[in-house]
Amino acid sequence: MAQIAYPDEAFPTPLRFMIVAMSPKRHRKDACPELESRLEGFASLCSVLIMALFALTFIFENCVIPSSSMASTLLAGDHVMVDRERLAPAAPWMPLLPYSDVKRGDVVVFYKPIPEADGDHTLLVKRVVGIPGDRIHLRDGIVYLNGAPQYEPQAGKPTANAYDPYMDDFPSVPPDGRPGVTASWTVTLAASMKDGDMVVPPGHYFVMGDNREYSLDSRFWGFVPRENILGKPLVVYWSFNAVENDELKPALSDQVGTMAHEMIHFFDGTRWARTLHPVQ
Repeated sequence: MAQIAYPDEAFPTPLRFMIVAMSPKRHRKDACPELESRLEGFASLCSVLIMALFALTFIFENCVIPSSSMASTLLAGDHVMVDRERLAPAAPWMPLLPYSDVKRGDVVVFYKPIPEADGDHTLLVKRVVGIPGDRIHLRDGIVYLNGAPQYEPQAGKPTANAYDPYMDDFPSVPPDGRPGVTASWTVTLAASMKDGDMVVPPGHYFVMGDNREYSLDSRFWGFVPRENILGKPLVVYWSFNAVENDELKPALSDQVGTMAHEMIHFFDGTRWARTLHPVQ
């Protein structure tokens, strides 16, 4: 049926308001465009903020690399975006997300299995070297996985003046009295040995830093339980030429000083070439 348009002046004022309220949306929007556009803009802004908060809370996590233990894959001062959903347990209410299991070679963010003195479990970033059932040993810094040497171009190899028998020929040298090795790992490692190899138990993973000479990893505090793994770093969204900091939980004054330094030297201290650099 064709729509008949009447001039508003043909009706008394109260009836005119009724006609506007009952007319199609296009007519009502033309009658009060300023009010509608402001409401729509506010609603759109709220939608964007809600989606951003949801993504930053449940899907992504921000992580800052404080040391060179993962160099040259990740440098001190790299700010990475971590995908928290890909390695999460599959949820029946969200079947479209690309869930996957932890694989050898994955760079993962996880809670350190050994708590700090205050009881907190700090976040670390390392590479998965062994999955459940793998047999692992190192010879001259080369990882042997199930008896076969591994080609790892991203991993640093020991130099002649930096050779460490415990780290580079792990686990042939007992960790007794070794600085940095936890007492619980000394017991667990002995129980995990079989024919000169260390066997990764079910539900656990063996992780190491790419900068093998300067990485405190599973060689010092043991296997990472599956439930401790938070996610995978996807991309370096910002990289700042920061001083390496081995303190996992710096004091508040140090954090404030770091933020002030980054603000002052944002342009000359940013590694622009690493912006949106994928983590592999």
